[in-house]
Amino acid sequence: MSQQCSSHSALTSEELNRGLAVEKFDLVKKWGINTYKCTKQMISERFGRGTRTVDLELETQIELLRDTKRKYEGVLHLARALTAHFYSLVQTQRALGDAFSDLSQKSPELQEEFGYNAETQKLLCKNGETLLGAVNFFVSSINTLVNKTMEDTLMTVKLYETARLEFDAYRADLEELSLGPRDSATLCRMEVAQQNFQSHRVKYEKLRGDVTIKLRFLQENKVKVMRKQLLLFHNAISSYFAGNQQQLEASLQQFNIKLSSRASDKPSWLEEQ
Repeated sequence: MSQQCSSHSALTSEELNRGLAVEKFDLVKKWGINTYKCTKQMISERFGRGTRTVDLELETQIELLRDTKRKYEGVLHLARALTAHFYSLVQTQRALGDAFSDLSQKSPELQEEFGYNAETQKLLCKNGETLLGAVNFFVSSINTLVNKTMEDTLMTVKLYETARLEFDAYRADLEELSLGPRDSATLCRMEVAQQNFQSHRVKYEKLRGDVTIKLRFLQENKVKVMRKQLLLFHNAISSYFAGNQQQLEASLQQFNIKLSSRASDKPSWLEEQ
């Protein structure tokens, strides 16, 4: 009895493994056929022999998004460079202020001159750190917009473009069969081809709708984010170079950016003048 159970168990396991192997083979077979049809369609389009489905308005919007992303990446690169250079400037001003302060204590004959230069550098350093807070927030927001929001939309675009290629490949396959003889074997193949064509058309139209919606939401989000960030960047930069610390700090508070602890230090004598 136990031998029969063991034999039945082994047989069931063997059947299960065989079934999995067949399933994997079918998946690989379908993938191979799909890849072949898509490659054939791609080559036909490239050499002008095949036709492709074109949504001119949508493709114009997609190309505009890719161009916008490239330009925003350029702005992001420059903003990061500005942050790095300005950070180095602030560190230099801090070191210079410390050096002046030390010399003020050790040079009685130049104590006043070293002293007010030390105060100036400390004030510049303090305002510089506040400006860095604004610029860092600007960089972070642009980075999110470019590398997350725009990239997410472009990932959907890639899925849409793949679906478009598959749709045209199966459409061309169906058209080619329609031109052939109408024997029973061909009619059977045409029925399968029609089913494949319909399923890929549904997939293509769904992704086209997804891309259209994402492009619209992306445009609305981009305008909202950039309007806020460009206002912040302008106000912070202009306030810093005008020497208006109160306006500089107000710009950060307007956008809920936390000021560094140094910004709450007691005002220097230069600020009180």
